[in-house]
Amino acid sequence: MMTRTPLSVLDLSPVPDNQTPKEAFENSKQLIQHTEKLGYKRYWVAEHHNMPTIASSATAVLIGYLASHSSTIRVGSGGVMLPNHAPLIVAEQFGTLATMYSDRIDLGLGRAPGTDFMTSRALRRDAHTSAEKFPEDVQELLQYLGDDNLPIKAHPGHGTHVPVYLLGSSTFSAQLAAMLGLPFAFASHFAPGELHNALRLYRERFQPSAYLDKPYAMVTVNAVVADTNEEAEFLSTTLKQKFLGIIRGRSGASTAPVESMDHIWNEQEKLHVTNTLTYSFVGDKEKVANELEAFHAKTQFDELIVTSDIHDQEKRRKSYTLLSELW
Repeated sequence: MMTRTPLSVLDLSPVPDNQTPKEAFENSKQLIQHTEKLGYKRYWVAEHHNMPTIASSATAVLIGYLASHSSTIRVGSGGVMLPNHAPLIVAEQFGTLATMYSDRIDLGLGRAPGTDFMTSRALRRDAHTSAEKFPEDVQELLQYLGDDNLPIKAHPGHGTHVPVYLLGSSTFSAQLAAMLGLPFAFASHFAPGELHNALRLYRERFQPSAYLDKPYAMVTVNAVVADTNEEAEFLSTTLKQKFLGIIRGRSGASTAPVESMDHIWNEQEKLHVTNTLTYSFVGDKEKVANELEAFHAKTQFDELIVTSDIHDQEKRRKSYTLLSELW
């Protein structure tokens, strides 16, 4: 049954068009406290750079802030983009967090840079070479967090065994997670195409490890839940405008919803956005519950991670409330 699977949150700490990053952090603080009370299992934030719509660029710093304003919910990265960082630095950062907030910190790792090419160069990393080294860097990071007597140790970090999750939007990280025996999270909220192939390969090729004895597949989706289907569709236009901006090569602050998208996009753009947002669950509790049950029947996910890009923060929190009720 879907109701036996954990429910979690992915928050990009979006900056609404009438607010500042400081206010975005306050919104995230209120949301983690709200979802913690509702019984959500974990709360992840994602690393992005050079994007005025997203305030979670300093991911480890934000995780520390959110962990300090919560007490039971797990807090982590969904994810840290490892090509941007030396594994030792990540081990030290998350070892520090795990030391501060014992047994509540997760480390999700992504292979993409989380930004454009020029910004990637500004991060002082060779994005192409770093992405190629991703499997090697993941294993190096696991060693730093483990008990191995290495000549170089992460302090703090060594021996903390911070749980590591591999994230992906293709089959590459699914196969790597299977080989290393790690949990795997698929980003179907913006990359639906390879979802079923990635889950199949992950489960077929999974090798039990010291970290995990059987596959653990997590799936991220968009969800906008409201009292009526009409209100949910209205609220979801914020998300549609966001992805339309990405398609057009520009991004601005999170925008207010609109009554109709017809005057904003053309048919080709509409098709592109609709396909990108295939795994978006929009409607009242009954509609979303039925659609999520069908989705679970097809994917058999072990945990559902939900991101809700809703402009009105009160309605955003309410969406998570309604989702927890239908769960």
